[in-house]
Amino acid sequence: MQHAVGSPLPPPHEQGRGPHAGWVSAAHHPGGPQGPAPVPPPPPGHPGTAGGSVPPSGAVPPSGPVPPSAPVPPPHAQPPAPRHAPVPPETTGHVPLPPGGLVGVPAAPPASAPAPDPAATTLAVLLIGPAGAGKTSVAKFWADHRRVPTAHISLDDVREWVRSGFADPQSGWNDHSEAQYRLARRTCGFAARNFLANGISCILDDAVFPDRPVVGLGGWKRHVGPGLLPVVLLPGLDVVLERNAQRSGNRRLSDEEVARIHGRMAGWYGSGLPIIDNSQLDVPGTARLLDEVLARAMASPPSW
Repeated sequence: MQHAVGSPLPPPHEQGRGPHAGWVSAAHHPGGPQGPAPVPPPPPGHPGTAGGSVPPSGAVPPSGPVPPSAPVPPPHAQPPAPRHAPVPPETTGHVPLPPGGLVGVPAAPPASAPAPDPAATTLAVLLIGPAGAGKTSVAKFWADHRRVPTAHISLDDVREWVRSGFADPQSGWNDHSEAQYRLARRTCGFAARNFLANGISCILDDAVFPDRPVVGLGGWKRHVGPGLLPVVLLPGLDVVLERNAQRSGNRRLSDEEVARIHGRMAGWYGSGLPIIDNSQLDVPGTARLLDEVLARAMASPPSW
């Protein structure tokens, strides 16, 4: 039977009738609006039982007044549910993370202090070099073998997150490819700042040109901070050409393009930034030399 919303509830079914016979409302109290609770049969020997005298109608029994008996709950009656304190909202899995701010320039240690250990310090490193210089291989190896948590962030990897509509620079450098390049750099900067704010070092790699300081180093400084330590990886042209020939896909450039980029990278000489010529070094050897260069940069941060 349907009842209008807000209308009084229907009266409960009488005991022994209806589909819910035997159920009693938890709000029922003896003597309440629903009447007194039923009185159980008197014990043996009590007036009105077998073996006892039945007083005539209206007569007062000789004994004193009979104390009221406790009501007997129906067989299916349930006690009211206990009240509990409210359960706090579920918070499992929520880990607050500090926001990532710009990385400041590290303070130079006192002259009497021991040389800082770059392998055990939280750092932000920018590895610069032409295509084929070995930036990605060295950055991954360096990040894998540090004693503190370290992340490797590759600008080319982030650029290629764009699938449909990817502006491939091999098809020609234009405003579209330039915009995606700047967007990838800014995304890398956000990621680096968040990692560093949570105690994870970062090494980023990018082909930054010295003749475009506003777009190159200036962009990284804006997105990561002045505490970023740039290092140039610049092997000889013959080594770069050989390594580029082993590449595939859109990461492989023509020999003419590689030579042009390598020539522009030569402008880093005399810039004041540390330069590593890894022409005769393997990846582990280059990573060890990178630690030495970073130790000097931490002791005397470069001005860039």
